[in-house]
Parts: sequence; structure tokens; C-alpha cells
Amino acid sequence: MKTYRQIVDCLRQVYADGEARALARWLCEERFGLSQTDILLDKDNDLSAEDLENLKEITSRLVHHEPIQYILGHTTFCDRLFFVASGALIPRPETEELVRLILASRGDKMSAPRILDVGTGTACIAISLSLGLPQSEVTAWDISREALDVARRNVASYPDCHVFLECSDIFAPPNDDRQWELIVSNPPYVRQSEASGMERNVLDYEPHLALFVPDNDPLLYYRAITDYATTHLTDGGELWFEINHSFGAELSHLIEGKGFCEVHVFEDAFGHPRFVSGLKL
Repeated sequence: MKTYRQIVDCLRQVYADGEARALARWLCEERFGLSQTDILLDKDNDLSAEDLENLKEITSRLVHHEPIQYILGHTTFCDRLFFVASGALIPRPETEELVRLILASRGDKMSAPRILDVGTGTACIAISLSLGLPQSEVTAWDISREALDVARRNVASYPDCHVFLECSDIFAPPNDDRQWELIVSNPPYVRQSEASGMERNVLDYEPHLALFVPDNDPLLYYRAITDYATTHLTDGGELWFEINHSFGAELSHLIEGKGFCEVHVFEDAFGHPRFVSGLKL
């Protein structure tokens, strides 16, 4: 366990003990193929000189708060592996909950919806919905070329998905008559004033374009998406959002004011208001 302990001791400089241990286990397993049993049997002491040098570099990056997902180059989402890089947000467990809520909502409805994912990032939502609804056709928008590069790699990794990527801006959407049965978005929703309370691994490394909104207009993305949905969702079409937990009621009123019905707020696994859905009349 010598090497594992050295990693933990180094990471304790900036991480709490439990997090340092979890990161060390994750690193040993993902990069070097060492299980917890291997560590207990001291197999972590058998790393080559090249592996040890690589380990030293990775540990240094972790000490500087770089997310381990970016270092490893991948993460899991809905039990699938996704490529990640600094041009796109790292997929979160809460967003998995959003996907599962949507899939559950489709149980008694048509199985082949046309879906639009606004602000797709890694395309984790788009791909997961496409594979979860095999006959669906998913279009995924992002304004960031860097995010779309990440998304293309992920789409290519899942040849059975039907996801079409487009560089589009929701504030100047395409001037066409396309209609969707479902529009979903996990847009930027962190207020600038909340930045001071965020962890450095997020603040220093993940794209601010995908994170932050101005304090004086925190719902600007939701308003633009809802406005688009009023003319581009089919009758009975669904609108789904991941949200800042502080704005569940305010967003619900916004959506209802645009003519949507059956507006619901759903809590995440921690009991926070995290998702909002509505139906177009």
C-alpha cells in the first residue's frame, strides 16, 4: 500500500481525508488497473518507473485542483462512458436524474419523439435519450465549438444513437419550421454571486460560458428556450429543464405565463428543487 498511501498523503494537502482516499482509489483503478484488493496486497508497489512518473504528474495536477475526470479523459453517465475535456462541463449525477425522469415520462407515449437538446455540452443527455428511446431522433445544439468537438467524439463512440449536432445560439435560433415533441436543456444557471462559494476544481477548470448567468437576469436562458418552445414544440410536447434550486417557483411561473400547463417541479436526490417540466397546450 506504499504507493497508495503516498498519493493519499500528497492529496491531503488540499483535500479532506475521505476525498483524498476516494481520489487515490479512483486513480489507481482507472489509470493503473489496481483494485482495492490489489492495494491491500501491496500490488501498487509493483508499478514501473514510467507508471510512477505518470502517477507523479497526475498527483501534481490533482493537487492543483484539476478535476480527475479531465485528467483521466472520461467519466460515466447513466452507466455509459463519456469522453470529457475542458471545453465542456463534466456531466453530473443530477443530470442523470433528469434523463431518467424524462425516460420514465415517455412510458405511455409515442416511442419515437423528435427531441431537441439545447446546450448539449458533452452530448450526454442527447446520447442517453437517443439510446433510451431507440426510435427517437435527437438534435443537439451548442454555441461552443469546443463543446461540440467533445460531443462529436461521444456521438462517434455510440454508433447506435441518432444524434445530430448543430452549432446554434438559442438567442438567435435557426429560422425554420422544425417541430419537436420534446425540448430539454441543462443551461447555465449559476449566478455570478455564487462563484465565491464554488470549489476550485469547478471554478478554475470548467467553462464559465456553460456555468454562469448574471445576477440581474438568472432566468435568461430559460426565457429564451421557453419562447422558442412556444412555437417549435408540437401540441402536447414536453419541455424539461435542470435548474438552480433557488428558482423553481419563479421558473414555474415563467413557463405557466407562456401558456404551458401541467408544470411540475421535481427534487433531486438531496431534496433540492432541481428539475421543471411542462406541457404545451
